[in-house]
Amino acid sequence: MAFYYEEPSRTFNEYLLVPGHTPASCVPTAVNLKTPLVRYRKGEEECPLTLNVPMVSAIMAAVSDDKMAVALATEGGLSFIYGNQTIEQEAAMVARVKNHKAGFVVSDANLSPDMTLADVVALKERLGHSTMPVTDDGTATGKLLGIVTSRDYRPSRMDLETKVTEVMTPREKMIVAPVSTTLKEANDIIWEHKLNSLPIVDENDHLVSFVFRKDYDSHKENPLEMLDADKRYMVGAGINSRDYAERVPALVEAGADVLCIDSSEGYSDWQKFTIEWVREHYGNSVKIGAGNVVDAEGFRFLADCGADFIKVGIGGGSICITRETKGIGRGQATAVIEVAKARDEYFAETGIYVPICSDGGIVYDHHISLALAMGSDFVMLGRYFARFDESPSEKVLVNGTYMKEYWGEGSARARNWGRYDLGGKKSLSFEEGVDSYVPYAGSLKDNMAVTLLKLKSTMCNCGALTIPEFQEKAKLTIVSGASITEGGAHDVLQKDKAPYAGR
Repeated sequence: MAFYYEEPSRTFNEYLLVPGHTPASCVPTAVNLKTPLVRYRKGEEECPLTLNVPMVSAIMAAVSDDKMAVALATEGGLSFIYGNQTIEQEAAMVARVKNHKAGFVVSDANLSPDMTLADVVALKERLGHSTMPVTDDGTATGKLLGIVTSRDYRPSRMDLETKVTEVMTPREKMIVAPVSTTLKEANDIIWEHKLNSLPIVDENDHLVSFVFRKDYDSHKENPLEMLDADKRYMVGAGINSRDYAERVPALVEAGADVLCIDSSEGYSDWQKFTIEWVREHYGNSVKIGAGNVVDAEGFRFLADCGADFIKVGIGGGSICITRETKGIGRGQATAVIEVAKARDEYFAETGIYVPICSDGGIVYDHHISLALAMGSDFVMLGRYFARFDESPSEKVLVNGTYMKEYWGEGSARARNWGRYDLGGKKSLSFEEGVDSYVPYAGSLKDNMAVTLLKLKSTMCNCGALTIPEFQEKAKLTIVSGASITEGGAHDVLQKDKAPYAGR
């Protein structure tokens, strides 16, 4: 007969944290949420990649594109660009994130002398940029002739057929810097001359790049930004276990900082083959996560294969129907607890720490706290991020309420055979996800600020200032159905629901 687990499969909703002693020094502003993203020898070396906040966005077409990646990296998290698209499309998204704020930015909005204001307006509408260099050949590396900014024209008061050469600030009136200029020197020049941008030119006066004041200001306003060594935003990318030989090189070339195999079930030879190929061709220079698993055996398998981090969770996502379709999965809390224990045992045996990511089953903000307390190093969120302005899905009006479209990668809409196929034909044989809506919630920045404040406050209630300390000090209790009811508003008539409220 089949192996039978004596303990039931439990969800985050079945647990509560019990508060511990909170010292006077333990306040939310003192909490550090930094957490490892990839494997390393704990105690002997620093983790090569860390997150400034323990949140990453799911590898989903409804969640993670380049716009989401920039917004999340600004707040200290990381996006994994979805892989259910052509290799060229995914690589282009990664490249746009890396080029969005690089300190020295190669211009992608360029004008030639024969262009008109109509071209300027069209380019601004398409790309959103207000600073456009004019070069002799209209490229990002042509001889610099001048610059057009939003201060140089008014479409409503000027003839759109006017040549850009008539409105631009000419080269001789511009302040520029040579290619030998450091980023600090460039920012000093911008500050000294009260500039919004500084063109960098070579010895032949050909444009090389720009340095923008707003990038410096952005970094000062967002100290948790996820930046690489070149001050570019960090970004991850999803791959599958089919076309990795073609997809991985393109994503690495585009600048992806970390990869993750996107699969509904990670305890398989397909993931082993994928990781082995990456190690054979790139060694340890390319970081790659794997998953998903729900028990110690699955974790050990992927850890031994060389996965840099391992995702935990099958069937717990709000748009996932794997459990009801196939009868496969496990309660997310139980899965995280077991895998976290296996991770710690693996570290004790090998000296190698392999971070785990809780993926799925998180409905409320406090579930993030529970996932971390149970041992997760970070969490992957789909529905949470799908609600925001920055997600790629459409905002629609449904019964008088604004909603955002949200669909699973196992749905007929996504048709992501690469994630769910088990080595058979290239098609989606049956659905493991649904097509749905989630309530529109506004901007990512505002919502994440509240979520992170809740997390920090909870950690302080447990007397912890770091995630490892939180995991060490946290005390968990299983709750009954009655205590769940007791935990919410009860036995009162809430004002906003009372008859004649507010009259």
